[in-house]
Amino acid sequence: MFKATLTGICAAVILSTGCSITPEPLTLSDLRAAKTTRLAALTLDQEPVTQSISLYEAMARAIKYNLDFKVEQFEEALRVSELSLSRLEQLPDLVASAGFSNRDSYNSSRSASLLDGGGVSELSQTPTSSSDRNVTDTSIRLSWDILDFGLSYVRAKQSADQVLIANERKRAVINRVIANVRTAYWRAVSSERLVNRLRFFEADITKALDSSERSYQERQTAPLAALTYQRELLEIKQQIQSLETEMSIAKMQLAALMNIDAGADYTLQLPDRAAIPLEMRLDSEKLIDIALLDRPELRELSYEQRINKKQANIALLEVLPNLSLFGGFSNNSNDFLYNNNWAFWGAQTSWNIIDAFKYPAKKRQVVVNGEFLDQRALALTMAVITQVHVSVSQFEFARRNLDTNRKFTDVNNNILDQIIAGHNSKNVSYQTFVRENMNNIVAEAQYDVAYAEFQNSFADIYTSIGQPVYGQVDIAEMSVQELADHLGTYWMALNSQLIELGEFAE
Repeated sequence: MFKATLTGICAAVILSTGCSITPEPLTLSDLRAAKTTRLAALTLDQEPVTQSISLYEAMARAIKYNLDFKVEQFEEALRVSELSLSRLEQLPDLVASAGFSNRDSYNSSRSASLLDGGGVSELSQTPTSSSDRNVTDTSIRLSWDILDFGLSYVRAKQSADQVLIANERKRAVINRVIANVRTAYWRAVSSERLVNRLRFFEADITKALDSSERSYQERQTAPLAALTYQRELLEIKQQIQSLETEMSIAKMQLAALMNIDAGADYTLQLPDRAAIPLEMRLDSEKLIDIALLDRPELRELSYEQRINKKQANIALLEVLPNLSLFGGFSNNSNDFLYNNNWAFWGAQTSWNIIDAFKYPAKKRQVVVNGEFLDQRALALTMAVITQVHVSVSQFEFARRNLDTNRKFTDVNNNILDQIIAGHNSKNVSYQTFVRENMNNIVAEAQYDVAYAEFQNSFADIYTSIGQPVYGQVDIAEMSVQELADHLGTYWMALNSQLIELGEFAE
């Protein structure tokens, strides 16, 4: 009776506990705590910005602190840990066990003798037992499943390929990030140069517009001439504002790529425009050869094809009979046993016959997946070839556009020199002086934009051919400045290699 009652109480407790679980949404305090934790972790352990940021420092900060890149780094680390685990799964099983059992009475029994006619005699009056009331049992067992070993080995090879896939994905992400950094950096530099020149000349622009408006109102000059001048000045100002609007968000985009608060007040180094071989032509065929070998997306797909081939081996292994070898040592405290310690060994085989019927379907799945990956490889190859051609065409357009803007800016500078000299000698009006200065600001801004686009076209070519953006270095062990210095040298070498792949026009 007592045992039945105890069993009922235990069952009721278990059932009531299981039925008491209900969905519990996060509280406002939980969400606030998560927000605080995440905000604190966003820039944790980052080197602070202490000086104007150069292009290569911006690239270094993106490589070290960009969050999208960190996600890929952690994914790679996860794949490495999975590979380590899959290697351990190839080892035999070594199981140690211990147990204790107790009874409130002896495990006793009575026996009866078998009679010749098939019946039994009366039960013996004296019960017997062959077991102690308290028994301790310990054993250690080593077993090795040969089929499981084979499957674990092949899956470990697949895990190794997954590590390589994660590495290629990481490389693809940082290639895109660095291309975006270069784009945002040069546009932000152009924006700062434009803003600086506007601030320097803003008072003169306002003064010229007010003067022209006053002349119109007081009829000091011909109304049409005054209005035409105002229109020209405002059209130029619209151009400047349009350029400023287009480039104004670049600094915030750059901050996000470097994992700096978008509202942070940081400054950029305003580098001189380096001399560029504008007569250079690129060889698309040479670049395509490099791209088809180095693009991370193509390499990733090749690893996926290799994994699929190994899946065919797994499907075949799962059909085979299984052979398990085992051995070990046991100890039992039962005093009734003649041998309390003994060693054991043996072998066992089994075969799941149903797996044989599953094999054709599994094999077909591997074949179809292989065909799918092959088709993806063809589509991706064509896409890569197209991207290389597009990047080369964009480079050619950017090269011509930069050359035109350089010549246009040189002409504007020469005109401005003449205007300044005429204004100083009182031969050129103040209004003309202001208008030509604004034209010069527009020309310089457009030249900066063209220079930025040309620099970006270099980065796009590197992205299209899949070149590593920082080489074989341990970025975790390098400071931002050390990495920036390395990137400066590394990218100069990349530029030289790109120039060597091209040819020069006569």
